[in-house]
Amino acid sequence: MSNGSDPTAVADALDAAIDAFNEAGHGVPTRETAIDTDTDWKTQLTKSCRLLAATDHLAGNGYYTATIELCFGATERSVEAYALAEGGDELRDFHDHTHCYDRAATLGLLTRDTIADLKDLYDTNRTGSYYGGRRPTEQQATTMRRLSESLHTHVTNQIREGGVCICD
Repeated sequence: MSNGSDPTAVADALDAAIDAFNEAGHGVPTRETAIDTDTDWKTQLTKSCRLLAATDHLAGNGYYTATIELCFGATERSVEAYALAEGGDELRDFHDHTHCYDRAATLGLLTRDTIADLKDLYDTNRTGSYYGGRRPTEQQATTMRRLSESLHTHVTNQIREGGVCICD
């Protein structure tokens, strides 16, 4: 794939990553066992559980950027799980990172004002944190953990079919 001017280590690592995602030449893949793949909503919900578990491992170690990113991801996966489970949506409907919030408002998961605030939090702060020159703080990471955990719990309690969440 390399045109000859790219570093060999980068080109080799890229080829290996592409092969890994294509599941080519690596034998039987070792999958993350905690992810429930029975239905799309269960997959999204348990992915959120795992992202939240990862934030627990990072807590207190100064990884504020990673924690914030994982929390935004967990929040998005939780809201998507609700829309998939209760709204009849399909995974391909979620074509961008904020569509899930629009669906949550339509489905009445939370009030439109709260959904608008969540969407604004994402648009303003996740984008600024990710692409901007900001240095995330411990307080931001802590409050994002609390938000994503609270929202995840609320979503889990709203989904009619229970028993899927694997959070402790």
